[in-house]
Amino acid sequence: MLIRRHRSSDPRPSEITPRDVYQRRRDFLKTGVALGAGLFLPASTVADSSLDFSPGPFSTDEALTPFEDVTTYNNFYELGTGKSDPSRNADLLRTEPWTVKVDGLCANSGEYDLEDFLRPRELQERIYRLRCVEGWSMVIPWVGFELNRVLKRAEPLGSARYVAFETVMDPDNLPGQRRPVLEWPYVEGLRLDEAMHPLTILAVGLYGEELPNQNGAPLRLVVPWKYGFKSIKSIVRISFTEVEPPTSWNRSQPDEYGFYSNVNPDVAHPRWSQRTERRIGEFRRRRTEPFNGYGEEVASLYEGMDLTRHF
Repeated sequence: MLIRRHRSSDPRPSEITPRDVYQRRRDFLKTGVALGAGLFLPASTVADSSLDFSPGPFSTDEALTPFEDVTTYNNFYELGTGKSDPSRNADLLRTEPWTVKVDGLCANSGEYDLEDFLRPRELQERIYRLRCVEGWSMVIPWVGFELNRVLKRAEPLGSARYVAFETVMDPDNLPGQRRPVLEWPYVEGLRLDEAMHPLTILAVGLYGEELPNQNGAPLRLVVPWKYGFKSIKSIVRISFTEVEPPTSWNRSQPDEYGFYSNVNPDVAHPRWSQRTERRIGEFRRRRTEPFNGYGEEVASLYEGMDLTRHF
């Protein structure tokens, strides 16, 4: 397991993360992987130069959100409903051992230890915007790989039209799951073509470091053209289904949270507008872009759909 070691040259958490420190973190992650089992990849994978930490395709060149903000201002209701609760309660999430079950309408189902599930994988850095339904956004350098690599390996059947995801269920340790805030465990879903899109990734790290617990360790989804709650954290199950799977927020408040949840400034939340957003670390608000600015890549997925009805 990769362990972050604080060096005297590292900035204080309250400081904005400068680019040179960011680069050192990336170098540290690569070194950690090479020296041991960091990020669950075998030494042979590192030896054949399959790790690529240059910005991957689709990366934005916008200014990064400071590391401290990314890791202390979170929604992760399993660890508490306040924005600072996840970082404060992060040690309550047990990430070892960890297994991921792949099942449903596929030819190759199975339950995998995390190391086997992730191996072999080409990790890339994808700098993505993440837009939350509450009106705030971040720019985060994720480390991960395209979800379609897992889905193709599972060989979905012709009848599979959706992919469902499930978060870990551990009420003995996770305080949020002892309260009926949502129906637990947390579940999410995508249409199969959305899940297969190269923008959709499984993240195992951010800012060149192993994914912190409060950000969804050890494995989370990142779907950058949708609101943040679609990017389910701490995944333990991936299932192929023929019918649209239930999703936690849609099941809880269907008039507020649709299945698709594409970022759409023209569809207001019942309690606030979505036309503007505030980037964490900035004071001014900015105009919300359709599909969170990824319309050129994903708009074709929804041709012919009324996106105010299928919100």
